[in-house]
Amino acid sequence: MADIPSGLLEACVVVGAASDKLRELHQSHQQGKIKELPLLEAEVLQVHAPPFVTKESASSETQGQGHAPAFRRVQGRRSFIKKKKERARTANGETAKGCDGGGGTTTEDISVPKDLDLIALPQLCFPGGLQIASEQREDSYHYLVFTDVFGNRTHAVVVQYYRPIQFFQDVGHQNGHRSSSKSSRLYTAYGICVISKYPYYNALRDCLSCLLTQLKPSWMGDFEERVKEFSAKLALVPIPPPGQLHVVFNLRPLQIGLPSREDKDRPAVDLDLHLPFLCFRPRQLLQIITSLLTEQRVVLFSCDWARLTLLAESLMLFIHPLVWQHPFVPVLSRQMLDFLMAPTAYLMGCHLHHYEEVAAEVAAETDDLILVNIDDGTVSSSWSDGVDLPDVPLAARECFITRVEGLQVHYDLEVCHLGASTDVNELRAQRKQWQRKLNTHIQNITLELIVNIFREVHDHLNYEHRVFNSEEFLRSREPADQPFYKKVLDTHTFHSFLRDRLNRKMDAFTSMELSTRTEAYRLRSMTESPRRPTMQELARKYTSPESRLSKRLGASLPNLEEGVGSLVGPLRQTSFKKIQVDSGMKSPQRPVRSFKLPEFPPPLAYHYVQNYYQEMITLLGKAISGAASEDSSLLARYHYLRGFVNTVAGKRLDALEDFQNLYKTDTDIFPGELVNALVDSLQEGERAQVDRRPEIKRLISRVKRDHERERACHDDEGVKRFQLPKKHMQLEDFVRHVQESGIVKDQGTIHRLFEALTVECCKSSLGWHGGGGGGGGGSAVKASSQSIFYLDSNLEGQQKQVDPEIFRVFYTFWKETEAEAQEVALPASALEHLEANECVFKLSSSVKTSHGVGKIAMTQRRLFLLTEGRPGYMEVTKFRDIEEVKISSAPFLLLRIPSLKIKTTLRKETFEVNLKSEVDLWHLMVKEMWAGRKMADDHKDPQYMQQALTNALLMDAVVGCLQSQKAIFAATKLAHFDRMKLEVPMMVPKTTSETLKHKINPSLDLTSPQAVDVLLYTPGQLGVSSDSEGDGNPKLWCALSDGKVVVFDAASWSMQENQVQVGTSRVNCMLGVDRQQVWIGSQDSVIYIISTRSMSCNKQLTDHRSEVTGLSLGERCEKYSPKVAYSCSAEGTVIVWDVSTLQVRKQFRLACDRLQSVQLCNGTLWCCARDCIMEVWKNGTLHRKISLPEQLRGSPTAFSSLLLYHEREQLWTACIDVGELCVWHLREPTKPFQRIQLPDCAGVTCLIKVKNQIWVGGQGWSSGKSRGKIYVVDTQRHTVEKELVAHTDCVQALCSAEDRYVLSGAAHEDGKIAIWKVE
Repeated sequence: MADIPSGLLEACVVVGAASDKLRELHQSHQQGKIKELPLLEAEVLQVHAPPFVTKESASSETQGQGHAPAFRRVQGRRSFIKKKKERARTANGETAKGCDGGGGTTTEDISVPKDLDLIALPQLCFPGGLQIASEQREDSYHYLVFTDVFGNRTHAVVVQYYRPIQFFQDVGHQNGHRSSSKSSRLYTAYGICVISKYPYYNALRDCLSCLLTQLKPSWMGDFEERVKEFSAKLALVPIPPPGQLHVVFNLRPLQIGLPSREDKDRPAVDLDLHLPFLCFRPRQLLQIITSLLTEQRVVLFSCDWARLTLLAESLMLFIHPLVWQHPFVPVLSRQMLDFLMAPTAYLMGCHLHHYEEVAAEVAAETDDLILVNIDDGTVSSSWSDGVDLPDVPLAARECFITRVEGLQVHYDLEVCHLGASTDVNELRAQRKQWQRKLNTHIQNITLELIVNIFREVHDHLNYEHRVFNSEEFLRSREPADQPFYKKVLDTHTFHSFLRDRLNRKMDAFTSMELSTRTEAYRLRSMTESPRRPTMQELARKYTSPESRLSKRLGASLPNLEEGVGSLVGPLRQTSFKKIQVDSGMKSPQRPVRSFKLPEFPPPLAYHYVQNYYQEMITLLGKAISGAASEDSSLLARYHYLRGFVNTVAGKRLDALEDFQNLYKTDTDIFPGELVNALVDSLQEGERAQVDRRPEIKRLISRVKRDHERERACHDDEGVKRFQLPKKHMQLEDFVRHVQESGIVKDQGTIHRLFEALTVECCKSSLGWHGGGGGGGGGSAVKASSQSIFYLDSNLEGQQKQVDPEIFRVFYTFWKETEAEAQEVALPASALEHLEANECVFKLSSSVKTSHGVGKIAMTQRRLFLLTEGRPGYMEVTKFRDIEEVKISSAPFLLLRIPSLKIKTTLRKETFEVNLKSEVDLWHLMVKEMWAGRKMADDHKDPQYMQQALTNALLMDAVVGCLQSQKAIFAATKLAHFDRMKLEVPMMVPKTTSETLKHKINPSLDLTSPQAVDVLLYTPGQLGVSSDSEGDGNPKLWCALSDGKVVVFDAASWSMQENQVQVGTSRVNCMLGVDRQQVWIGSQDSVIYIISTRSMSCNKQLTDHRSEVTGLSLGERCEKYSPKVAYSCSAEGTVIVWDVSTLQVRKQFRLACDRLQSVQLCNGTLWCCARDCIMEVWKNGTLHRKISLPEQLRGSPTAFSSLLLYHEREQLWTACIDVGELCVWHLREPTKPFQRIQLPDCAGVTCLIKVKNQIWVGGQGWSSGKSRGKIYVVDTQRHTVEKELVAHTDCVQALCSAEDRYVLSGAAHEDGKIAIWKVE
């Protein structure tokens, strides 16, 4: 099974000097001809690679032998350096005869991994050359990394150990430790290189240490067999899955552990990450990280080969999740120094004695090199002692330095209070535990650094069109930080990072970025208005000395300094314990479990290996049985490991069953590629068995479908930089360019902007021509002054277009306005009167007013006057207090100056301002803001105000870019709310206004409103600390179209998660389980399970064959009885689930027309279908069936929902297109005893009970228009208490928030959530 991944070992290679060279050297030394011992050329002597045994080889080789040989092949030695094959064979033959004592035969059947370059390997095993010694030397370890053309890395650990050069004619013993002449003994080095796909540096080093304890006292004739046996053992070791399960095995005399990856996107960390902090100060470390982020040519130097790779690998982990995209060769031998002439960026390492050579010769022919001296802890460039690198942004730099200063990197200080232990494995375990905690702290600190650097990248991404607005991002940076970002933004590394952000990858970066957002940031991100500095930011700007350096900044939400301010603030504490707790992700370390492998079988024959696998499978089965059912994460890891072992043991169907259980338990670690390869390897008989096992068949179909989807997704994963258009744009192209620019997302607003910028095109359709038009029938005319493309009246049927030049002018004006807002200097008296989150969006020129000379300023809440002369503040009015706005004229000498008059409810006198040529624009803007504020207040929806503000600023930009007589007329196209107020007065009924508390928009990040399909409220948890995973606040879960789920913090109604994706189909139902899980039933027949702590979906229940339509939680009969949940699907299937194990306890099917929901009441199930309502016993037996009421049976209507009123033993039902409720007695539900008419109701979609009321959601009529309506029904009098005009589209979802509030969600034309008070 070539496609099935191997275990820990990829290959084991022995490297040393050729036997003929050693013999010649030995003889010369004995004769006294050698004065100085030379360097010898190393060659590959042995190669050992899996598979070592197979079923076929065992059956064929045991015939006539009575036992199975240990290995499938005899792997001979081969010289890969010599060019002549015959000479190589002679050397190999002499080696076998001289060193192994004969008896061995060589063959060319050598298995070499396809990605392994054996030609370069000897040089890397002996990077300083193979040195012959006259005395025994200590063993030396170093580490290697190989990278293939696809960027995949393979890792290796090399040990160099010395043995005496010995030939048979010199002694009577074959043991290399005996010699006839002690004074003439020479020692040669052997390099044993263990290669793995996984970076287990410490574990592989420990394995080699164990091997040396066997090799040193052994005969040379046993050398190859012992290495071979060692290699075969490592090939049996499985790799632990991502998560908290480690793998432990005995390799005498040590117990060795393989730590798991923290998650699937991170590599395993099996090295000491504090080593760079012992070598460098924080500022030097930041310089090295900067050189990597800016993709420089970096060369590491050290006199210790081992330090090179360990430091280089640590640096790769420090910049995670950014991935180095260039050559990565931590160890260069002396023959490979010409690699440093490469014309691309790279990270390489070589010995310290090459420092001067590299600094002088290599740098003379290449660009500047960054030279990192690990031993001295210095960073320099090849042409100067300093480093010409941009600094890491200030806030991120200071935070990182302070965090690092709080690290405790000295193990001796941690254990000085402990006594001595006599157990070496206990000491090793103690040290590993300390190292693991320290590694976690360091990873959190470096991840926090990356998050602080790139926190605001997502503010400048357009996910729909996969565009990053790099110019806008750069403009928003502090001037001192811009050189850093200019270099970083052009790198391949950053481009790959952007691609992951646009794919909404939920990795460690995203998790930390979300968890460290301030509440103010979340609330501000809830608005769609253009970004300007708030009063709080302006106050800080003009009071902080270092902030005064900031000039002409673009939009920023928020400033990086603000973003990390909360993180940097508490750092000036005396206790660094608190810093470590605060740093990084707040989730506590999960307890680590270890799975100990059985003892390795002594003779590695096929049947012994199979017995070993079977013993491992048995142990894993016991672990699965003994694991707590609540610990589904650990169970998933055991299933993963057992599936892997079953795979390599050839038990494919058992492996698929394990992976099926894994798929239901934790999809995050599901090995899709492994399962896909496993499916492809199934034999014909196994495929027939799969066809008889529907659950495995479903798994295979899902894996294949996901595999094809991934391949399709990879074809369109590019990242575009925003560019101004170069061609004329019709409406569709115009919408795309505006969205890419980041000005506005809403399609309706962009359509109105298009109408405004093409207003002259409308004029042309009436026969009007711009200046210079002349006559000319049938020709297109361009107004050169405005650069707007408009058409002659004879060109009928052609669409309007916007010229790219007008778009450029418009975009430039918009950005200049943003930049000017950053330079607004407000006096202290003004800052005192304004709220902290207010922003100045528009500032007039100096004008005369009825209260003196000054400038009129507009925020999102008010107009105020900044008086000149003696700077002062005078409030003109808040927008909600305006009574009238009109244009007038004020006398000035013999002229009449256009003025704007504003009358308010708080003042008797009218405020008048002589705005001259600006008066028309200000008139439009103020009226739009006034209308937006009125609608926002009436509908309790702040989104109206934000939209009005956007409209007003777009008016300003349109007038600024057109600069013509038609500019004001064009701006009127954007007066959306003022037009709505004039055309259709939207009066909100008094009852609705009194009951409505607030509205929120879950589609804020989307280009158009999405239907709210399902709502779920989950209560908070008292006593949950902020340091634990998640928080204790209540949450509102909102399911939008195409499987999108948005989560709000119900304490502040701020958006917690932009989007949690559960499949790509519509969500039909949601259920909160144990406050730790949310189950989501989808139209694609899957139940997705979201963890309320990690906010990720990593479990799926796939037993339904049709769309899941209903979910309900069962009742516990006893305290310790298992909790169950019920789900139903459209074709009538009901499944009973064990919540803790996620196993199916019972399944039955009901005969009905589209089963829609299921509820549990007094031990029976009530199931609502379109044509009937059924009461069913828990075993699936039908007890009672209720059909549609008699008066509705002939109509095309159907049941839409039911509600069980336990206390009164009543059943309430509603129908899809009938405006009435039916109330039934549960004891005798033959016909409804009460029918409640709902006024002006066209149909009911949902029912919920709140206190003693029934809230009914549906569609009805109000003021002659179809509206989403809510009816509040009194359960005692059976009358409608309230009729609420809730939304502009049908109410599709209702949920209760602890009986204090009711939340309603509307269909796509409205797409908002309303929050209602419950009385």
